[in-house]
Amino acid sequence: MSDSDPFDEIIANETDRDPDLAVIEAGSRTLRTQGAPPEADVPARPEDPEVDKALREVEAELATRWGETKLEPSVSRISALMDVLGEPQRSYPSIHITGTNGKTSTARMIEALLGAFELRTGRYTSPHVQSVTERISLDGAPISAERFIETYEDIKPYVEMVDGQQQYRLSFFEVLTGMAYAAFADAPVDVAVVEVGMGGSWDATNVIDGDVAVVTPIDLDHTDRLGETPGEIAVEKAGIIKQDAVVVLAQQPVDAAQVLLKKAVEVDATVAREGLEFGVVSRQVAVGGQLLTLRGLGGEYEEVYLPLHGPYQAHNAAVALAAVEAFFGVGAQRPDRLDIDTVRKAFAAVSAPGRLEVVRRSPTVVLDAAHNPAGARATAEAVGEAFDFSRLIGVVGASGDKNVRGLLEAFEPIFAEVVITQNSSHRAMEADELAAIAVEVFGEERVQVEPRLPDALEEAITLAEEDGEFAGGGVLVTGSVITVGEARLLLGRG
Repeated sequence: MSDSDPFDEIIANETDRDPDLAVIEAGSRTLRTQGAPPEADVPARPEDPEVDKALREVEAELATRWGETKLEPSVSRISALMDVLGEPQRSYPSIHITGTNGKTSTARMIEALLGAFELRTGRYTSPHVQSVTERISLDGAPISAERFIETYEDIKPYVEMVDGQQQYRLSFFEVLTGMAYAAFADAPVDVAVVEVGMGGSWDATNVIDGDVAVVTPIDLDHTDRLGETPGEIAVEKAGIIKQDAVVVLAQQPVDAAQVLLKKAVEVDATVAREGLEFGVVSRQVAVGGQLLTLRGLGGEYEEVYLPLHGPYQAHNAAVALAAVEAFFGVGAQRPDRLDIDTVRKAFAAVSAPGRLEVVRRSPTVVLDAAHNPAGARATAEAVGEAFDFSRLIGVVGASGDKNVRGLLEAFEPIFAEVVITQNSSHRAMEADELAAIAVEVFGEERVQVEPRLPDALEEAITLAEEDGEFAGGGVLVTGSVITVGEARLLLGRG
């Protein structure tokens, strides 16, 4: 073994590469060693047959309740549940996150930062990629199946009590929210990081009063429930901004920003805006991710390695950093920045399952849970930047309640061909119906239909290999979190 510096060794091995690029890549590899290797923390089914059986029984009971797409806009039921549980959500401070895209990735980054500063965290996010237990995390990892079952059994009598008192039973999402808040109180956590399910004002999570309210970019999604313009949608999302909180705003459309700022003024909240009080100073593509300089509320943070691809993830990182600074009082009570080595270590350890996640090589298969036009546009841009595909095949399975035409149009410039499929969810759009729209967007010669996801994956891999093993073909599986989760299982992850 040589005693030379690893950075110098990597540079020496890159003699046939652009020297500036070699330095960037070497820097990213060196920075990556500062944190634990990023791992996609998606749990598999329990190995113990009895535990697996018990978890399936809980899942079956939850499935009898209203799903996440059937809503009665009210917090009356979840408020009643919190009341009989003794208001567990008031026993810890919280960071509450809403927006259209980037919520889960931002929540994971916030969780990683808080954990690096030795705070015990609880994270509640949705939807899940493979296992419902992913939604509730403690100390940066999903709770065990045993703990999930125990938490459900603990609150079940109270859930049934509230069911009997309300016009409608508690929904699937409301019960899970109650479980998360109870699990966080039982742990106990030092801080909860909570992602809104839909909207804000009447979302089940909104029985907490977040010390910090985070709003990721607002775009058009769930327009039948939230509004038809970013400004209308922002009215609902502004509901998480509480009295005297700190509001961290990602870059927003003008009409959405006006609504959010007006609400902040009404409740005397302090506002930090991306592009003004904080932001991305610079970013460089690096091996497995990107190298960032971020401006936070307390100063600049240089040479931050983020093992995630795409400009949008850099912006999520800036938002997450500002949220954690705000939580610690940086920029208000304390003028100095957070410890930079701790920040670097935290970001280097971030993972985001199903967000431009590489699950296979030769050919490269990438999973991304983009499910609306804005998310698809961000993904398409990131794919072009992070991967040098000579031929990219899309596998798309979408939900019937989404703007699938807009999603397909966003991917049209980067897909050589697209294989249309469907996932196992009752919400899935029929493959033939989706294919009819795809033909209008891509042209008939670029569209294939394989209703079964395993067949779609096999066909896409075959198409990507047509130009030869080393030609740079790839596959992007996208359109729905459920499609991505099922593909992940089929490809041997989790």
